[in-house]
Amino acid sequence: MEILTDISVNFKRKRLELRLTQEGLSKRSGVSYGSIKRFESTSKISLESLLNIALALRLLDAFDGLGKFETNVSNQSLDNILKQAPKKKQRGTIK
Repeated sequence: MEILTDISVNFKRKRLELRLTQEGLSKRSGVSYGSIKRFESTSKISLESLLNIALALRLLDAFDGLGKFETNVSNQSLDNILKQAPKKKQRGTIK
């Protein structure tokens, strides 16, 4: 996913600006060295580890508001929401 790649690149850039090694970031964040290495090379990481790294790199503010969003679905059930969602056209169907 492009967003995850952008995040990992930006986090690595910030780590280098702070003159931290991957091992140093591991100690500062509490995230294993292997997880940091994998994150920087593949962009794969758990949300908890990502937030711990963000805190260590002083980037946690970038996540402010992430869970806050406006919605017009207030008390609707998930089934009703899904019924209202636009349907994707299936491959191989003939109309």
